[in-house]
Amino acid sequence: MKVLVVGGGGREHALAWKLSRSPRVSQVYCAPGNAGISAVAECVDIGATDLDRLVGFVREMGISLTVVGPEDPLCRGIVDRFEKEGLRIFGPRASAAELEGSKIFSKRIMTQYMIPTATARSFEDPQRAREFLEGADFPTVIKADGLAAGKGVFIAASFQEACEALDTCMAERKFGDAGNRILIEEFLQGEEASVLAFTDGKTIAVLPTARDYKRAYDGDEGPNTGGMGAYSPSTALTSDIMDQVVGQILVPVVHAMNREGRTYKGVLYAGLMLTKGGPKVIEFNCRLGDPEAQPVLMRLQTDLVDILEAVLDETLENIELEYDERPACCVVMASEGYPGPTKLGHRIVGIDTLEIDEELQVFHAATEHAGESVITAGGRVLGVTAMGATVAGARDKAYAAASKISFEGCQMRTDIAKDV
Repeated sequence: MKVLVVGGGGREHALAWKLSRSPRVSQVYCAPGNAGISAVAECVDIGATDLDRLVGFVREMGISLTVVGPEDPLCRGIVDRFEKEGLRIFGPRASAAELEGSKIFSKRIMTQYMIPTATARSFEDPQRAREFLEGADFPTVIKADGLAAGKGVFIAASFQEACEALDTCMAERKFGDAGNRILIEEFLQGEEASVLAFTDGKTIAVLPTARDYKRAYDGDEGPNTGGMGAYSPSTALTSDIMDQVVGQILVPVVHAMNREGRTYKGVLYAGLMLTKGGPKVIEFNCRLGDPEAQPVLMRLQTDLVDILEAVLDETLENIELEYDERPACCVVMASEGYPGPTKLGHRIVGIDTLEIDEELQVFHAATEHAGESVITAGGRVLGVTAMGATVAGARDKAYAAASKISFEGCQMRTDIAKDV
């Protein structure tokens, strides 16, 4: 069968890589893809939100299954459009993807259905938000309501920082319409963890756990990013805690979406804070996390096509997820200045010196070809991902490989999985 992956980042490279290894797949396409993805799939110059051209391409090429990587096309209704055209596509419909597309909607669902999360207030008027902040406890969290590529969350240590975050979202409109409304949320303390699961609206199949590192600099300092690294499994998610996550979070939210008439079929991502009072939801995402997808998919052994089709056919109860017991670690190599403005077009060297295999992969997040060279094309450039007998072993292998890759202005955290 022919498969199309929609998107062009590190998560999509991991998806294309995994799908290319399925004995059921004869050809993988990726739209738009990147320089690294082109090694495992045929890249097509169609944007991830260009629904008309994507539909036309799928029809023209006789593609059997489309897999959507990023959140933007999901929230814009790519699944609804494909289904209307009678095409098979993996991912939640727009009404279900609102669980990520609107933090205010997501908070309403969690509050109404008693899913543990931080207390929060929503605001459309920046002056009323400012007045509320005058009596708030700090640190506090400011979130743009809509999609902001992982950059619309601010942890404000003071009233002044909170007001600056408000201005960024609502006055400067850095995130466009996504910042028309904001959440002011209780700051949760504890260890972060990510739980990803497939669901067909009836059954939940939990993937290997992971931990993501959101802050830009070592020691969890600096601004929030889309993620600077991850490892799997999360050592903090014990079996007892996972029982709580499934029973108090995943099952209730799937039932809640059914009751709301928004049946959820796809990947459900729960970003958690493991507090003293138990796991609480920081956010839900409607797709695989990035960079969590890289170590998680490296460990997954069940044929990914079988899983995706079981979700579409609502037969997920018949699938048993199998995965490699060995841990995996992903280290993100980013452009200087990320998550702020960055200079692009720097030549990347050293990848060809590595022995790439099933235990070491360099997933491209933002790269493109320039003649015979591969150059940087965005903030997060590469995700160097390795497996090892232990988390420490996987970490050491990933950093050893990353040390052999270079490009001008490269920045990366040196403490991914160091605290394990």
